[in-house]
Amino acid sequence: MPSFDVVSEANQVEVKNAVDQANRELEQRFDFRGKKASFERDPKDEFVILLKAEVEPQLRQMHDILIMRLVKRGIDTKSIETKDVEKNIAEARQTVVLKHGIDQESGKKVNKLIKDSKLKVTSQIQGDKVLMSLTEGPFYADGPKYEPLMDGGVLRQ
Repeated sequence: MPSFDVVSEANQVEVKNAVDQANRELEQRFDFRGKKASFERDPKDEFVILLKAEVEPQLRQMHDILIMRLVKRGIDTKSIETKDVEKNIAEARQTVVLKHGIDQESGKKVNKLIKDSKLKVTSQIQGDKVLMSLTEGPFYADGPKYEPLMDGGVLRQ
């Protein structure tokens, strides 16, 4: 039987490129010349970006630059979670986390939607994805029925 996975992932290469482009833009902007401001990716988690600047208003500008670069690289803004600003005397820092994978709660919502829709599929949660299997009939004939599940806001984080 045909099957497919419902997954929510961000492309690591696109994230890296967006961060590199944002750093290049900081180097070229007049208001950031001579300032200690940068975007850094966490080496332990590829989907965590650390923004560093001297003062908090610069962080807001940097956040806008990063969002713009991520959107241009095709990463959905709904998958971006911005943490609170951490300040000390020397600098201000902010962490931006890109959500990836489907958490248990969202997976349960997807399963419930599938069961309530009376579609001829079975679904199960496997880690951070939902596996859907067709139980009978041709998949392509029922294809348009699956679209509302993907775009209904449940899978968009």
